[in-house]
Amino acid sequence: MATIFTRIVEGEIPSYKIAETDQFLSFLDVRPTVEGHTLCIIKREVDYYFDLTDDELAGLTLFSKRVAQALKQVIDCKRIAVAVLGLEVPHTHVHLIPVRSEQDFHLGRSIEVSPERMEEIAAAVRAALEG
Repeated sequence: MATIFTRIVEGEIPSYKIAETDQFLSFLDVRPTVEGHTLCIIKREVDYYFDLTDDELAGLTLFSKRVAQALKQVIDCKRIAVAVLGLEVPHTHVHLIPVRSEQDFHLGRSIEVSPERMEEIAAAVRAALEG
């Protein structure tokens, strides 16, 4: 059975896309811990981060770095925190979380962000990637 992320890749479920290549996709988390909480995934359905090939792991890291740099231009924060847990969805993904303090990094909670604000953030990060 396809994961929710595979269904996003295939266009069955809408998302607030940030960036996409042949191998990778990034989009805003629909249950963000803070505004701008972004997920970067490999399109190939692989459950565990360390089961990626070396090239996939390097590629996902560099893709995530590029997205994080653009995200930091858009969201007022000190850093972009990174987490790789993968327990909630069995599909390798990297969390990029804008943080001002360590209290912002709390994956067990989520905030409400309006669809309009989500699209505004996604569009701004896409523009930063292009610029």
